[in-house]
Amino acid sequence: MGRIVVDRDKCISAATCLAFAPNVFALDEEMKAFVTNPKGDDDETILAAAKSCPELAIFLYDEEGNQIFP
Repeated sequence: MGRIVVDRDKCISAATCLAFAPNVFALDEEMKAFVTNPKGDDDETILAAAKSCPELAIFLYDEEGNQIFP
């Protein structure tokens, strides 16, 4: 995965990303998701975490900077 971006304005603190990829995501003091280690899990796991977000607040980009999700 090239880059992972969490849109804090869209995040509703569901924490499904954390359930799927706890080595990549965490919740801050406002209970908003953020990326702790973009290489913490394999690409398939990170994509599953992004797809699990009910608000689609996680944006994934490939190594060339192209948006691959959502």
